[in-house]
Amino acid sequence: MATNTNDADGTAGAAAGRRSSGAVLKRERVRDHLLQLVESRHPGDPIPSERTLCADLGVSRPTLRAAVDELVAAGVLVREHGRGMFVAPEKITQELISPAQGLEVPRAAGAWSSRLLEFTTIQAGARVGRKLRLSPAAQIVYVARLRLVDGSPMAIEHLHIRADLVPGLSVRELESGDLYEHLREHHDVHVREAIQTIEPTVVTRAEAEVLDVPELSPALLVERLTSDTSGRPVEYVHSLYRGDRYRIVSRLTLGPATTAPEPLPGHHPGIPPGDFAHRDTVASSTRGDVQAP
Repeated sequence: MATNTNDADGTAGAAAGRRSSGAVLKRERVRDHLLQLVESRHPGDPIPSERTLCADLGVSRPTLRAAVDELVAAGVLVREHGRGMFVAPEKITQELISPAQGLEVPRAAGAWSSRLLEFTTIQAGARVGRKLRLSPAAQIVYVARLRLVDGSPMAIEHLHIRADLVPGLSVRELESGDLYEHLREHHDVHVREAIQTIEPTVVTRAEAEVLDVPELSPALLVERLTSDTSGRPVEYVHSLYRGDRYRIVSRLTLGPATTAPEPLPGHHPGIPPGDFAHRDTVASSTRGDVQAP
Protein backbone atom coordinates (compact mmCIF):
# COMPACT_ATOMS: atom_id res chain seq x y z
CA MET A 1 0.00 0.00 0.00
CA ALA A 2 1.44 3.35 -1.05
CA THR A 3 2.19 5.93 1.64
CA ASN A 4 1.69 9.64 1.06
CA THR A 5 5.10 11.09 1.98
CA ASN A 6 3.74 14.59 2.58
CA ASP A 7 1.08 13.25 4.97
CA ALA A 8 3.67 11.14 6.81
CA ASP A 9 6.05 14.11 7.13
CA GLY A 10 3.22 16.32 8.36
CA THR A 11 2.13 13.76 10.97
CA ALA A 12 5.72 13.32 12.18
CA GLY A 13 6.20 17.09 12.38
CA ALA A 14 2.99 17.55 14.36
CA ALA A 15 4.01 14.77 16.77
CA ALA A 16 7.44 16.37 17.25
CA GLY A 17 5.78 19.72 17.92
CA ARG A 18 3.51 18.18 20.57
CA ARG A 19 6.52 16.52 22.25
CA SER A 20 8.44 19.82 22.29
CA SER A 21 5.52 21.82 23.71
CA GLY A 22 4.80 19.09 26.28
CA ALA A 23 8.43 19.13 27.41
CA VAL A 24 8.34 22.91 27.74
CA LEU A 25 5.16 22.79 29.86
CA LYS A 26 6.54 20.00 32.10
CA ARG A 27 9.78 21.91 32.64
CA GLU A 28 7.74 25.02 33.39
CA ARG A 29 5.76 23.24 36.12
CA VAL A 30 8.94 21.87 37.71
CA ARG A 31 10.51 25.33 37.59
CA ASP A 32 7.48 26.91 39.27
CA HIS A 33 7.58 24.31 42.04
CA LEU A 34 11.28 24.95 42.67
CA LEU A 35 10.75 28.71 42.72
CA GLN A 36 7.91 28.26 45.19
CA LEU A 37 10.26 26.27 47.44
CA VAL A 38 12.90 29.01 47.16
CA GLU A 39 10.43 31.77 47.98
CA SER A 40 9.27 29.93 51.11
CA ARG A 41 12.85 29.60 52.42
CA HIS A 42 15.80 31.81 53.32
CA PRO A 43 19.24 32.11 51.67
CA GLY A 44 21.33 29.08 52.63
CA ASP A 45 18.33 26.84 53.42
CA PRO A 46 18.41 23.33 51.88
CA ILE A 47 16.14 22.15 49.06
CA PRO A 48 14.76 18.56 49.09
CA SER A 49 16.86 15.92 47.33
CA GLU A 50 16.43 15.10 43.64
CA ARG A 51 14.90 11.74 44.53
CA THR A 52 12.30 13.39 46.78
CA LEU A 53 11.47 16.09 44.22
CA CYS A 54 11.12 13.55 41.38
CA ALA A 55 8.72 11.48 43.51
CA ASP A 56 6.68 14.52 44.58
CA LEU A 57 6.39 15.90 41.05
CA GLY A 58 6.19 12.63 39.13
CA VAL A 59 8.97 13.59 36.71
CA SER A 60 12.22 11.98 35.60
CA ARG A 61 15.68 12.90 36.86
CA PRO A 62 16.68 14.53 33.51
CA THR A 63 13.58 16.76 33.56
CA LEU A 64 14.23 17.83 37.14
CA ARG A 65 17.94 18.40 36.55
CA ALA A 66 17.21 20.57 33.50
CA ALA A 67 15.09 22.89 35.66
CA VAL A 68 17.65 22.84 38.49
CA ASP A 69 20.49 23.60 36.05
CA GLU A 70 18.59 26.64 34.81
CA LEU A 71 18.04 27.98 38.33
CA VAL A 72 21.66 27.31 39.30
CA ALA A 73 22.85 29.22 36.22
CA ALA A 74 20.47 32.07 37.09
CA GLY A 75 21.86 32.25 40.64
CA VAL A 76 18.64 31.11 42.35
CA LEU A 77 19.99 27.76 43.63
CA VAL A 78 23.46 26.61 44.66
CA ARG A 79 24.78 23.04 44.36
CA GLU A 80 27.33 21.85 46.90
CA HIS A 81 29.04 18.58 46.06
CA GLY A 82 28.16 15.87 48.56
CA ARG A 83 25.74 18.11 50.45
CA GLY A 84 22.86 18.89 48.07
CA MET A 85 21.06 22.00 46.85
CA PHE A 86 20.57 25.25 48.73
CA VAL A 87 18.83 28.58 48.26
CA ALA A 88 21.40 31.00 46.81
CA PRO A 89 22.40 34.25 48.57
CA GLU A 90 20.18 37.22 47.81
CA LYS A 91 20.91 39.19 44.65
CA ILE A 92 21.66 42.91 44.53
CA THR A 93 18.68 44.62 42.88
CA GLN A 94 18.79 47.97 41.07
CA GLU A 95 15.82 49.89 39.71
CA LEU A 96 16.11 51.05 36.13
CA ILE A 97 14.45 54.35 36.95
CA SER A 98 12.85 56.19 39.85
CA PRO A 99 9.15 55.29 40.26
CA ALA A 100 8.41 59.03 40.13
CA GLN A 101 9.47 59.18 36.48
CA GLY A 102 8.10 57.64 33.31
CA LEU A 103 9.53 54.56 31.61
CA GLU A 104 8.94 54.37 27.88
CA VAL A 105 9.32 50.98 26.20
CA PRO A 106 9.10 51.33 22.38
CA ARG A 107 8.46 48.30 20.23
CA ALA A 108 11.41 46.11 19.35
CA ALA A 109 12.67 46.02 15.79
CA GLY A 110 11.52 43.48 13.22
CA ALA A 111 8.21 41.90 12.22
CA TRP A 112 6.95 39.96 15.27
CA SER A 113 4.56 37.01 15.12
CA SER A 114 3.54 34.17 17.45
CA ARG A 115 3.12 30.41 17.29
CA LEU A 116 1.10 28.70 20.00
CA LEU A 117 2.85 25.93 21.95
CA GLU A 118 0.30 25.43 24.74
CA PHE A 119 -3.14 26.86 25.51
CA THR A 120 -5.07 25.53 28.50
CA THR A 121 -6.97 26.48 31.65
CA ILE A 122 -5.39 25.33 34.91
CA GLN A 123 -5.40 26.16 38.61
CA ALA A 124 -3.21 29.12 39.54
CA GLY A 125 -1.21 27.31 42.22
CA ALA A 126 0.39 29.00 45.19
CA ARG A 127 3.11 31.00 43.43
CA VAL A 128 1.17 32.39 40.45
CA GLY A 129 -1.94 32.82 42.61
CA ARG A 130 0.05 35.00 45.00
CA LYS A 131 1.29 37.18 42.15
CA LEU A 132 -2.21 37.59 40.68
CA ARG A 133 -3.86 37.88 44.13
CA LEU A 134 -5.90 34.76 43.52
CA SER A 135 -6.66 31.61 45.46
CA PRO A 136 -4.35 28.73 44.47
CA ALA A 137 -7.49 26.91 43.26
CA ALA A 138 -8.62 29.83 41.05
CA GLN A 139 -8.62 29.28 37.29
CA ILE A 140 -6.06 30.93 35.04
CA VAL A 141 -5.39 30.72 31.33
CA TYR A 142 -1.89 29.37 30.74
CA VAL A 143 -0.37 30.11 27.36
CA ALA A 144 3.06 29.21 26.00
CA ARG A 145 3.93 31.10 22.82
CA LEU A 146 6.94 30.97 20.55
CA ARG A 147 7.67 34.54 19.48
CA LEU A 148 9.25 34.93 16.06
CA VAL A 149 10.94 37.90 14.38
CA ASP A 150 10.91 37.89 10.59
CA GLY A 151 10.08 34.17 10.86
CA SER A 152 13.02 33.25 13.15
CA PRO A 153 12.50 31.99 16.74
CA MET A 154 13.28 34.76 19.22
CA ALA A 155 11.62 34.02 22.56
CA ILE A 156 9.39 31.62 24.51
CA GLU A 157 6.67 33.36 26.49
CA HIS A 158 4.77 31.81 29.38
CA LEU A 159 1.59 33.81 30.04
CA HIS A 160 -0.65 33.41 33.09
CA ILE A 161 -3.88 35.42 32.74
CA ARG A 162 -6.84 35.54 35.12
CA ALA A 163 -9.48 33.32 33.50
CA ASP A 164 -12.38 35.40 34.82
CA LEU A 165 -11.15 38.41 32.82
CA VAL A 166 -10.87 36.69 29.43
CA PRO A 167 -13.88 34.44 28.80
CA GLY A 168 -13.74 33.12 25.26
CA LEU A 169 -10.11 34.09 24.72
CA SER A 170 -9.27 32.67 21.30
CA VAL A 171 -6.21 31.15 19.70
CA ARG A 172 -6.36 33.81 16.99
CA GLU A 173 -6.02 36.60 19.57
CA LEU A 174 -2.88 34.93 20.90
CA GLU A 175 -1.27 34.41 17.50
CA SER A 176 -1.91 37.75 15.80
CA GLY A 177 -1.70 41.40 16.70
CA ASP A 178 -1.01 42.97 20.07
CA LEU A 179 -2.33 40.99 23.06
CA TYR A 180 -3.05 44.10 25.15
CA GLU A 181 -5.00 45.57 22.24
CA HIS A 182 -7.11 42.40 22.09
CA LEU A 183 -7.64 42.52 25.86
CA ARG A 184 -8.86 46.09 25.58
CA GLU A 185 -11.09 45.67 22.52
CA HIS A 186 -12.54 42.19 23.15
CA HIS A 187 -12.45 41.76 26.94
CA ASP A 188 -12.66 45.36 28.25
CA VAL A 189 -9.38 44.88 30.14
CA HIS A 190 -7.32 48.08 30.16
CA VAL A 191 -3.73 47.53 31.26
CA ARG A 192 -1.95 50.48 32.78
CA GLU A 193 1.44 49.56 34.21
CA ALA A 194 3.83 46.67 34.66
CA ILE A 195 6.72 45.75 36.91
CA GLN A 196 9.41 43.98 34.91
CA THR A 197 12.71 42.34 35.82
CA ILE A 198 15.47 41.18 33.47
CA GLU A 199 18.31 38.82 34.31
CA PRO A 200 20.72 36.50 32.47
CA THR A 201 20.18 32.75 32.27
CA VAL A 202 20.78 29.81 29.90
CA VAL A 203 18.39 27.66 27.86
CA THR A 204 17.57 24.05 28.70
CA ARG A 205 17.58 21.24 26.14
CA ALA A 206 13.81 21.50 25.54
CA GLU A 207 13.98 25.30 25.19
CA ALA A 208 17.01 25.01 22.89
CA GLU A 209 15.04 22.77 20.53
CA VAL A 210 12.19 25.27 20.34
CA LEU A 211 14.48 28.31 19.90
CA ASP A 212 16.82 26.50 17.48
CA VAL A 213 19.96 27.24 19.55
CA PRO A 214 22.53 24.99 21.30
CA GLU A 215 21.71 23.77 24.80
CA LEU A 216 22.96 26.08 27.58
CA SER A 217 23.09 29.05 25.19
CA PRO A 218 22.89 32.44 26.97
CA ALA A 219 19.45 34.00 27.26
CA LEU A 220 17.59 36.84 28.96
CA LEU A 221 14.88 35.93 31.46
CA VAL A 222 12.21 38.64 31.51
CA GLU A 223 9.47 38.54 34.17
CA ARG A 224 6.53 40.95 34.10
CA LEU A 225 3.49 41.53 36.30
CA THR A 226 0.88 43.68 34.55
CA SER A 227 -1.94 45.57 36.29
CA ASP A 228 -5.06 47.30 34.97
CA THR A 229 -6.26 50.85 35.58
CA SER A 230 -7.68 49.87 38.99
CA GLY A 231 -4.36 48.35 40.11
CA ARG A 232 -5.64 44.77 39.82
CA PRO A 233 -3.04 42.23 38.59
CA VAL A 234 -4.13 40.96 35.18
CA GLU A 235 -1.23 38.93 33.83
CA TYR A 236 2.03 37.36 34.99
CA VAL A 237 4.51 36.54 32.24
CA HIS A 238 8.00 35.19 32.13
CA SER A 239 9.81 35.03 28.84
CA LEU A 240 13.08 33.60 27.63
CA TYR A 241 14.82 35.67 24.93
CA ARG A 242 17.74 34.45 22.85
CA GLY A 243 20.91 36.07 24.16
CA ASP A 244 22.60 35.95 20.76
CA ARG A 245 19.85 37.89 19.00
CA TYR A 246 18.26 40.18 21.56
CA ARG A 247 19.56 42.95 23.79
CA ILE A 248 18.11 45.74 25.92
CA VAL A 249 19.18 49.33 25.19
CA SER A 250 18.66 52.18 27.67
CA ARG A 251 18.81 55.89 26.78
CA LEU A 252 19.60 58.31 29.63
CA THR A 253 18.90 62.06 29.51
CA LEU A 254 20.05 64.68 32.01
CA GLY A 255 17.44 67.26 32.98
CA PRO A 256 17.62 70.57 34.84
CA ALA A 257 18.51 70.34 38.52
CA THR A 258 15.43 72.40 39.48
CA THR A 259 13.10 69.56 38.45
CA ALA A 260 15.02 66.75 40.11
CA PRO A 261 13.45 64.75 42.94
CA GLU A 262 15.33 63.78 46.06
CA PRO A 263 17.97 61.19 45.09
CA LEU A 264 17.26 57.57 45.95
CA PRO A 265 19.79 55.28 47.64
CA GLY A 266 22.09 53.40 45.28
CA HIS A 267 22.78 54.35 41.68
CA HIS A 268 21.52 53.88 38.14
CA PRO A 269 22.72 50.64 36.47
CA GLY A 270 25.96 51.23 34.58
CA ILE A 271 26.64 54.64 36.18
CA PRO A 272 29.24 54.85 38.98
CA PRO A 273 27.97 56.29 42.28
CA GLY A 274 28.47 60.05 42.53
CA ASP A 275 28.39 60.81 38.79
CA PHE A 276 25.03 62.55 39.17
CA ALA A 277 25.64 63.99 42.65
CA HIS A 278 24.43 67.41 41.46
CA ARG A 279 20.88 66.01 41.56
CA ASP A 280 20.02 66.50 37.92
CA THR A 281 17.10 64.41 36.66
CA VAL A 282 17.90 61.10 34.97
CA ALA A 283 15.22 60.22 32.41
CA SER A 284 15.43 56.75 30.89
CA SER A 285 13.80 54.92 28.00
CA THR A 286 14.34 51.26 27.19
CA ARG A 287 13.79 49.33 23.98
CA GLY A 288 14.36 45.85 22.67
CA ASP A 289 16.96 45.59 19.96
CA VAL A 290 16.94 42.51 17.71
CA GLN A 291 20.38 41.61 16.36
CA ALA A 292 20.90 40.34 12.83
CA PRO A 293 21.87 36.65 12.69
